[in-house]
Amino acid sequence: MADPSPLARALGLQAQACIVFGSAFSGALMNKAAEDVESAGPTASVLAAWTGDSAGSLFRDAVPIRLLGALHAFALSGDAPALSGAYPAANRAGDAEAAWAEGRRLIQAYPQRLIEFMDHEPQTNEVRRSACLIGGFLTVAQETGLPLRCFEVGASAGLNQLWDRFHYRLGDAGTWGDDGSPVDIDTDWRGLPPPLAASVNVIERGACDRRPVNIADPAARARLRAYVWADQLDRMNRLDAAIALALADGVSVETEDAVTWTTARAAPRAGAATVLYHSVFWQYMPADSQAALLAAIQAHGAAASGQAPFAWLRMEPPPNDLANMELRVTLWPGGEDRLLARVHPHGAEVNWGAT
Repeated sequence: MADPSPLARALGLQAQACIVFGSAFSGALMNKAAEDVESAGPTASVLAAWTGDSAGSLFRDAVPIRLLGALHAFALSGDAPALSGAYPAANRAGDAEAAWAEGRRLIQAYPQRLIEFMDHEPQTNEVRRSACLIGGFLTVAQETGLPLRCFEVGASAGLNQLWDRFHYRLGDAGTWGDDGSPVDIDTDWRGLPPPLAASVNVIERGACDRRPVNIADPAARARLRAYVWADQLDRMNRLDAAIALALADGVSVETEDAVTWTTARAAPRAGAATVLYHSVFWQYMPADSQAALLAAIQAHGAAASGQAPFAWLRMEPPPNDLANMELRVTLWPGGEDRLLARVHPHGAEVNWGAT
């Protein structure tokens, strides 16, 4: 039997990842899509732009996630009642077999609609990742004793700018944040607690993205929701609550290249600890952009002082290992790079202090 094509292999690997991370429905759809590609079905046609790419390149371009989001967007739109009825909802688990049968029919009938959706790289804004990032912010606040200036690159809709306005339930480690926040985040926290008693005062915040999601636009909100795996309704509810809070707070994201923006906006300033942060962003940057951003970060680090410290906080997979996720911080002056935790890519688990 011939080996599967890189495209089918990438879809199959994405299926496994979905299942491991708690989305059996999404995993089933991806397995069906992989089978359809191998049999030269309509899925192969709508993904033709990536034919010939390596499996690694397909993952870097998030091609399986593009397809999964395009189908979910169709279901959420209400334009295909049979598809919508087969997807999970509050009162039903969803029927992956029926969803794929109708989804495949729609792929064949409306290929351009799906192709246009997939032309834009995925932009998720997983709010639960703040449950991972919070440990880093608290560490910087405790170790510097200064107010925070927080700047996010690759921010998508910018929802995690309001990380200090959420309420966190960190298992046995305790709780943190605003008890009355509409955004309630729980995570399976393992290991020692982060420095929950640290004094946190965010005096400045900002964010940029090359193509930010404008949450004031209903179509943009719908696209953001489409990237939530359909059977993870708690994630959808959390996203909706975070969008409402961000709209009420006037959160905005500047349309700018990360390197240019970081150089201009995130330089250290006396009287505050400046934190540049990102989550699941670095892997999507071309190598030359990674090098340029790293140079900008190191320049800010070199300019830091005890009264104007600079921190680089990131939640990203280690090089050549996209299956795992680390929370790391580098704090200047000094510039020591530390692994704070190993974390779940959606924030469902934090293993604090893991090596």
